[in-house]
Amino acid sequence: MRLYPIVFVACCAALASTPAPAGAEARYVFCDNGLRCIKAPCPSNNALDLATGTVMRGVSLDPDRLPGESAEGVRGGKLVVRGFIQRRTVTYTGKEYDLPFLVATAVERATTPAENARCFSR
Repeated sequence: MRLYPIVFVACCAALASTPAPAGAEARYVFCDNGLRCIKAPCPSNNALDLATGTVMRGVSLDPDRLPGESAEGVRGGKLVVRGFIQRRTVTYTGKEYDLPFLVATAVERATTPAENARCFSR
């Protein structure tokens, strides 16, 4: 009895369900989650990963790699960007925080109404 095909299929399924490694680029919608704070850090933005549908809460935007005025469209949740999530240590009022940042590397397209609704849902 040969189990090679079954083992091969099982291995392929396991690899397909493995999340992308940290720093791997994906498509995201960056949006305001409505939360307002009086003290930093303030987790007032989310990032919707379009491949998985996962909403990561409390994400900051790093638009430095985007051309020109693209950052405003990204901040408004109107654009899909290619980028990656990176954890960074940031100091506010003498305390260190390990926070997620969406490092946007390119603008892909405008968001669809469904993507906007998913990102802005609370």
